[in-house]
Amino acid sequence: MIKVESLTKQYAGFTAVDDVTFTARPGRVTGFLGPNGAGKSTTMRIMVGLTPASSGYAEVSGRRFADLPNPGLEVGVLLDASAQHAGRTGREILTIAQRTMGLPAGRVGEMLDRVSLTDDEADRRVRNYSLGMRQRLGIATALLGDPDVLILDEPANGLDPAGIRWMRDLLRGYADRGGTVLLSSHLLHEIEVIADDLVVIGQGRIVAQGTKAELLATAGTLVRTPDVHQLAQALTSAGVSFTPSAATGSQDALRVDADPGVVGRVALDAGVHLVELRAADGAGLEEMFLELTADTQRETLTEGAAA
Repeated sequence: MIKVESLTKQYAGFTAVDDVTFTARPGRVTGFLGPNGAGKSTTMRIMVGLTPASSGYAEVSGRRFADLPNPGLEVGVLLDASAQHAGRTGREILTIAQRTMGLPAGRVGEMLDRVSLTDDEADRRVRNYSLGMRQRLGIATALLGDPDVLILDEPANGLDPAGIRWMRDLLRGYADRGGTVLLSSHLLHEIEVIADDLVVIGQGRIVAQGTKAELLATAGTLVRTPDVHQLAQALTSAGVSFTPSAATGSQDALRVDADPGVVGRVALDAGVHLVELRAADGAGLEEMFLELTADTQRETLTEGAAA
């Protein structure tokens, strides 16, 4: 289990992480989401002892990372797949980690097979690896000690569709066997497919957290119509609240705080032609993410400054 309590990190007056509290539980995949610069990576670096907290704390399996006697046997970490010794081979990097952890030599070959790196690839120098191969090597290193906890920052970055599917199945199986997975990614669809719980951060603060089902259940209904102004007037007259739909990026869609049946009846009574009507959780994580983090999106801020 991972426990983060009142975690704060300040840099010369700038607060990168602001009173962050959440728990990632065993047997579940926790998706850690937020725009660039929201504080995800800083939080994860504090968890594994690379960055000191200004206040608060983070624990892995009931202890600070620095207090774990042999960390690799309890928590697997992948924060930056490119931060590997470019002059060593993949096999050498795994062998050094294997010896550091005191594991049998055969464990290296097992991990290479598990992440589908061939003998030829394992014996190449890392400088000649693609980003996807570096990700596989990083995941192999994280899994080497058979830890109970995985902390992964953008592990799908650089993987092709088959590689993303492989990673998804690997992490799902890991959690199903009782492991704790904390996964940060900008690939919202992949998070939506694999995550059990979600933690959303914006400008260093938690803006939402809960199970995926709980958070997506609040999404309401997505409706599209060429007569959006007429529908808006009808919804207002019916006392039904709505907002422009952030995920579609178009001017003809609304997210309505009511179920599709209610929206459909309002539209029918008002004679409004609809081209799409569905539960907004079908719009997925992107809709919820954009709405929760609207004030922290770079594009939104730029547009606001230009207006």
